[in-house]
Amino acid sequence: MKNVKRWAALLLLGLSLAGCQRTEGEPTLVETGMAAVEKGDYQEALSSFDTAIADGKDLIRAYRGAGMAYMGLGEYEKAVQFFDQALSETKEQQKETRKDILYYQAAAFYRWQNYEKTIETCGKILDISGEGDAFCLTGICYLKKGDEKAAQVNFDAAVEASPEDYDLYLDIYEAYKEEKLSATGDEYLQKALTIEKDTKEDAYHKAKIYYYLENYEKAQEQLAELVGEKDGDALLLMGKIALALEDPVRSAGLYEQYIAEIGETPEAYNGIALAEIAQEDYDAALAAIQKGLALEEEQGKQELYFNEIVAYEQKRDFATARAKAEAYVEKYPTDEAGQKEAEFLSTVG
Repeated sequence: MKNVKRWAALLLLGLSLAGCQRTEGEPTLVETGMAAVEKGDYQEALSSFDTAIADGKDLIRAYRGAGMAYMGLGEYEKAVQFFDQALSETKEQQKETRKDILYYQAAAFYRWQNYEKTIETCGKILDISGEGDAFCLTGICYLKKGDEKAAQVNFDAAVEASPEDYDLYLDIYEAYKEEKLSATGDEYLQKALTIEKDTKEDAYHKAKIYYYLENYEKAQEQLAELVGEKDGDALLLMGKIALALEDPVRSAGLYEQYIAEIGETPEAYNGIALAEIAQEDYDAALAAIQKGLALEEEQGKQELYFNEIVAYEQKRDFATARAKAEAYVEKYPTDEAGQKEAEFLSTVG
């Protein structure tokens, strides 16, 4: 569950490949549909999945894929129905397959804000395997319902089940932060810092924890060796830290270093764009955004599209910002920040 705000989106982007092995030769209808999901072309994906279902081929993955596509479109009730269809095609002994589908269904219920059904679905996952992610999402739902005691019980169970999963601690922190209970969330971040491992990967994760705690000095200490070794993730995080320390020039330089030494990615160009926006050089920000959007890689482009709106808005080019916001909402219909931005821009200019 990597960060509660984006969990359902990450399920779509990150887990979709797990259930869709490529075959040699022409792709199957399900494979074509999954490729469309990965690109965010949900209507195109549905066309492939619907045909596969009509043909009675690979029904579990076809129903699951259709559920994912409806999730991407923000049609959560339909998504839940298709995940039910996928589950009905499984056999009881297919525990890993059932668990995978249940995670998607839990995500759909959560995005639908049906917290009772999310908890119920997580219970089914926990009947299969007592995983930290399922306990964590259960805790998040209880927190949304205002039951802090039940939330803590489940968060503690999540940590006990996955004691070395740094992302889990961050999920819990984000959940508390959303409910304006950051002080309680901080306690879980402090627990993460006590994980007794001393690898380079752990140094990066602990730097990330310190970043969330706004202890930028400690974060930079953890990253120093990794940055010296030109570690890509460390460079990206150091860029964020520099921006948080109100040093946008250094921040942009770190992202440029990443591009020179690691390669071009939408995330790196987004970092440059944010640094340029902080310096009120909106044309330079838009130039970086266009470079990022021109890349084939999809991951990270949503942030670029959003910050493109911000840059035009700051330029006071409200007509262009409004048009970009309308296109953004059409492309990412479930993003609340985009919807709010579009609503605001409809009232200005």
